[in-house]
Amino acid sequence: MASSEERLKILRMIDEGKISAEEGARLLATLSESRRPPRKSYARPAGGARWLRIRVTDTVTGRAKATVNVPLGLVDAGLNIASKYAPDIAFDELIEAINDGAEGKIIDVFDEEDDEHVEIFID
Repeated sequence: MASSEERLKILRMIDEGKISAEEGARLLATLSESRRPPRKSYARPAGGARWLRIRVTDTVTGRAKATVNVPLGLVDAGLNIASKYAPDIAFDELIEAINDGAEGKIIDVFDEEDDEHVEIFID
């Protein structure tokens, strides 16, 4: 992430009319991107396809609310996009677990507020 000093300098340039607000926004975004460490990539296994399976269940009725099956090869692209919107989530740890051959249930969360049970599997 850009330092406070660098961000302030860009904001001053906007305030002084040296650059437009749009140009300042682009500079701030570029500065933030250049500071972000590169994210690890999923290494495809030599064997058959592997899948990330997500299941969301309503805890009150026990009925499935959503079931999603995604090939792990596409998960990498999705995580790459998601990491831009949620930089605080440890996507690298998930990729590392996948690359290390993690299998079975990797996430099991009960959301009491929304009465949902979220499970994520790799197989």
